[in-house]
Amino acid sequence: MDTAGRGVPELVDDLYRAESRRVLATLIRLLGDFELAEEALHDAFTAAVERWPRDGVPEKPRAWLVSTGRFIAIDGLRRRARFNTALAKLARQADTASDEAPADGGELEDDRLRLIFTCCHPALPAEGQLALTLREVCGLTTEEIAHAFLTRPSTLAQRIVRAKAKIRDARIPYHVPSHEELPERLDTVLHVVYLVFNEGYSASSGGSLTRPDLSGEAIRIGRLLLELLPDPEVLGLLALMLLHESRRPARTSATGELVLLDEQDRSLWNRQQIDEGSVLVERALRSRRFGPYALQAAIAAVHAEARDGASTDWPQIVGLYDVLLRVSRSPVVALNRAVAIAMCDGPAAGVAIIDEILARGDLHDYHLAYSARADLCRRMGRTDDARRSYERALLLAQQEPERRFLERRLREVSAMQNPNGSA
Repeated sequence: MDTAGRGVPELVDDLYRAESRRVLATLIRLLGDFELAEEALHDAFTAAVERWPRDGVPEKPRAWLVSTGRFIAIDGLRRRARFNTALAKLARQADTASDEAPADGGELEDDRLRLIFTCCHPALPAEGQLALTLREVCGLTTEEIAHAFLTRPSTLAQRIVRAKAKIRDARIPYHVPSHEELPERLDTVLHVVYLVFNEGYSASSGGSLTRPDLSGEAIRIGRLLLELLPDPEVLGLLALMLLHESRRPARTSATGELVLLDEQDRSLWNRQQIDEGSVLVERALRSRRFGPYALQAAIAAVHAEARDGASTDWPQIVGLYDVLLRVSRSPVVALNRAVAIAMCDGPAAGVAIIDEILARGDLHDYHLAYSARADLCRRMGRTDDARRSYERALLLAQQEPERRFLERRLREVSAMQNPNGSA
């Protein structure tokens, strides 16, 4: 690691952001306990801050962190073992486990892949599987996960605690399932990976629109899964993530402001990712056993093929959404379909569908539903409706670039209502 011109604390901070989840996954394998591994992770990084300025940064920092965290954990277990026989047994197990750090390069038997399947074990409730994986594998905060689930942080924290206890008490194994077990375990894992990607592609809160570390991690895990099981939905999910990720350079302005899809500079889109994603989605659709991820990827591919917003094949997109809605009765899918219909049949048709969705109580806390409704009302000249919907969206939005975008739209609508600036 190059330390020229940089302080050790800054290097350790960068390393924590880039490698902490890898280190944690390996420590869980070596120590056999979530809580103990989390303590060891933090002890290892604390030791790095204390020792590296004196001893120098090791040649292989991640291996050093794994080894140091494991040693500190085992040493602590031994010291406490005389008071607790269970800790003595855990210390013996951790001491005999292989301390070899995983090789770089994304081998199939990757510790994070093992950890994902452990967190998604069918013995755990579905909510616990998702929450635990997002927390432990990807390092999302409780608040970020709660936003993804549209629920309270305290509820998510309880789910995580119960899931960890279940893994411990039921002795759930820490390994990748056999090929016979994989199909029944795959749906939850794909859902988790897509939630991780979404948090990276459009962060739930904070000052940045995106978190490239999370979306990059989701794509990497998607590639691992595809190597493990070339299922049409794995193909579809990886294609979907690549096609969305291709737009990242154009999604924000030079000052960090949100740029909508139809206003993006498409020359900035990553053509390599588009080409790869398009090939994957074609493979998925040819199987005839495709599901919602492949259909969403097909929609993303239609957007990617268009030279600009005006040349987008919206009728084809509506047709794909019709099929997707039959496969997945999701209110978010229904919302996206409403926007596509508005592009085909006019904004009034889209608003009518969105109003039906909101009247059912679906998406009443989802800011994008109100933002979409506001935009369509604005295009129709219904400025009072647009203003109220923008205000509702602004109340719900947590992400700073989105909030600034909504505030800008509100100012524009107010100017439409009061062109001379009068009260």
